[in-house]
Amino acid sequence: MTLRRKLLLAQIPLALALVAVAAVSRLTLAELDASAQRILRDNHASVLAAERMDRAARALVRARLDGAAGEAASEATRRFEAALAFQEGNITEAGEAEATKRLRAAWARLDAATGERALLTAYDGLHEALGEILSLNHEAMVRKSEEARGTAARLNQILVATTLVSFAAALLAGLWLTARLTRPLAVLAQAVRRISTGDLEVQVKIPGRDETAEVARELNALVSRLAEYRRSSLGELLQAQRASQATIDGLPDPVVVFSLDGTITTVNRAATELFGASVELPDPLADADAPVREAIARLREHVLGGRGAVSPRGLEEAFTATTPSGPRALLGRAAPLLADEGALEGATVILQDVTKLRRLDELKNDLVATVAHEFRTPLTSLPMAIHLCLEEIVGPLTPKQADLLQAARQDCERLQLIVDDLLDLSRIQAGRVELALHDVAANELLERAAGAHHAEALDRTVTLSVRPDATARTVRVDEARAALILDNLITNALRHTPPGGRVELAADEADGAVRFEVRDSGEGIPAEHLEHLFDRFYRVPGKKSGSAGLGLTIVKELVEAHGGAISVESTVGAGTTFRFTLPTAG
Repeated sequence: MTLRRKLLLAQIPLALALVAVAAVSRLTLAELDASAQRILRDNHASVLAAERMDRAARALVRARLDGAAGEAASEATRRFEAALAFQEGNITEAGEAEATKRLRAAWARLDAATGERALLTAYDGLHEALGEILSLNHEAMVRKSEEARGTAARLNQILVATTLVSFAAALLAGLWLTARLTRPLAVLAQAVRRISTGDLEVQVKIPGRDETAEVARELNALVSRLAEYRRSSLGELLQAQRASQATIDGLPDPVVVFSLDGTITTVNRAATELFGASVELPDPLADADAPVREAIARLREHVLGGRGAVSPRGLEEAFTATTPSGPRALLGRAAPLLADEGALEGATVILQDVTKLRRLDELKNDLVATVAHEFRTPLTSLPMAIHLCLEEIVGPLTPKQADLLQAARQDCERLQLIVDDLLDLSRIQAGRVELALHDVAANELLERAAGAHHAEALDRTVTLSVRPDATARTVRVDEARAALILDNLITNALRHTPPGGRVELAADEADGAVRFEVRDSGEGIPAEHLEHLFDRFYRVPGKKSGSAGLGLTIVKELVEAHGGAISVESTVGAGTTFRFTLPTAG
C-alpha cells in the first residue's frame, strides 16, 4: 500500500465521526419537526374548528333574532356542520369524544330552538361545550409543548454526547494511525542521526512497499557505499592528516585549530611547549596564561561569528604572556577554514612570537629619542650663532653670505621642529605623556585653531572658515594637545590647498562623542596611500612637505590617548577630509 493511500485511510475516522454527528443531528431535527406537526395536526386544528363553530353559531342566532331565517341562517348552519364534522373526525385527546357528543347535542338544541330566550339559552349551552373542547385542546397543546421541550433537551444531550464521543474516537483513531505512519519516519530520522555521527554500520529495517520503505532501502544502499568508501580512503585520509599535523608542527609560532562549534581539534608543538596545550585534555588551554586564553577566545569568536579573518595592523596590538621560557610578546591573527563550496568549517588561530621584533622596535625608538635629545643642545646654540651673524654683530656680511645664513636658519628651525616631533612621539608611545583634562567648548577649540592660522591662510589666499557645532557641546580634553591636533591638520590642509581654495573646520555629535572635521579642497591623496598616512616618517610621493612625516602619527597617538579615533577620506582633485572624535564632558 502506498503512503498516499495510507494517508487517505487515516482520514476515515474523522469522516465517520462527521457522518455520525450528521445522522444524530438529522434525527434530532426530524423528531422536533414531528412534535410540532403533532401539535398543529391534533390540537391546533381542533381549536380553529371550535372558533369556526362559535362564529357560525353566533351568525345563526343573530340571523334568527333578526327574523332573517333564509339564506344567512342556512349558510351559518352549513359552516357549523362542516366544522363539527371535522371536529368529530379529529378526536385526539382523552375526554374529547364525550365533549364532542355534548357539543353535537347542544347544536341540535340550538338548531331546533325558536324564540329569543330559547335561542340564547341553547347558544349558552353550545358555547359551554365549545369551551370544554377548547380547554381540552389548549391543555394538550401546553402538555405537548413541554414534552417537545423535554425531547429537544434530551436530543441536544444525545447530540453533544455523540459529538464528543465521535471526536474522541476520531482523535484516538487518528493518533493511532498517525503513530503507525510516522514510526518509520522516526526510525529513518534516528538512523540519519547515527550516520551523521559517523556510524556507518546502521541498517534501517522498515517492512512494506510504500515510499518510506523504499527510502529505507536506498539509505541502506547509500550507507553501504559510504562504508566501502571509508574503508578504501581511510589510509589516504590518515596520511593527509599526518602530513597536515607535521606541517603545523613545523611552524615556530603557536597554532590552534577550532571546529565550527568552537571545539579545539588540533594544536601544534609550539602551542604545547609554550602553553601546555593538548587536545587530550578536557580543556586544551587550561594551563595557558589568562591573556593567551582571552586573545584566542576573541579571535575564535571573530572568525566563527562570520566576520572574516583577523590581521594585526602593527606591533602595538601585541600582548605579553607568561610562558615556561619567560615573558613573550605575541601578536594574534586568525583565518577561517572553508569547505570546497565556501561554507565556514572552522578557524585557525596563530599567535606570532614578536618578542624580538618588539625589542628591536623599542631599541629603535630609544635610539631615535636619544639622538633627538642629543640634537637639542646644538640646535639651541646653532640658531643663536646664525642669528648673531645675520645681525652682523660679529662683522658685515655680503648679500650672498646673508642668503646662505638665512637658509641655514630656516633649516635649523625645520630641524628643531623634527626633533620636537620625535621627542613628543617618543614620550607618547612610552606612555610618559600625562593629559591635563579640562572641559572645553568644541566651538572654542575650533575658533582658537582657526585664529592661529588666519594670517597663514591670508598669505596663501585660502579661505579658512568654521562651521560651529549647533549643539554647542563640551569636550573633555587636554587643551594644549587638542590644539596641537588641530594645528597639525590645519597646517597640512593649508599646505596642500591651492590659492583660491577652501579649508573648513566643523564639529558635530557622533555616538556620544564630538566629531571634528578638517576639510580642504586641495589636490587630494591617491587611495593607495591613505592607509599609510599615519605611519611614522611616511610622506606621499610627489607631494610637497615641510616635515619628516611625523605630524599625522602624533595626531593619531594624541587622539587615541584621549580615547578617540581618527580617519581620513580623500578624492584626487576634490580634496581631503580628516575626521577625529573626542569624548564629551562627563
